[in-house]
Amino acid sequence: MAKSNKPIVWSLFAAGGTLAAFLAPVLVLLFLLVALGHTPVLLGYEQMHAFAGGWFGKLFLLTVITLFLWHAAHRLRVTLHDVGLRQDRVLAVVVYLVAAAGTVLSVLYLWRI
Repeated sequence: MAKSNKPIVWSLFAAGGTLAAFLAPVLVLLFLLVALGHTPVLLGYEQMHAFAGGWFGKLFLLTVITLFLWHAAHRLRVTLHDVGLRQDRVLAVVVYLVAAAGTVLSVLYLWRI
């Protein structure tokens, strides 16, 4: 029986989808508050920079960004397949390379904070 990479991709997809389901409504609410001019004190630049500068903040942000990227990549791959693009191997390579590049860029950016 041939080995498959599907469990790895599906685990990242499922983790990203679960995280998005929990965090997306909160992010929408926070961005709405900021857009209306009601920025909570804890969301100020200094507080957010201090959070992102610590090891826990970096790990949290990297986890969220990475899982969102991999979830979006898999969702895009399946959507493009449903639309009629049947080049599955090429699509998989492209979308997962973009997700991997985004992960690497996130690591590099967070390292500099």
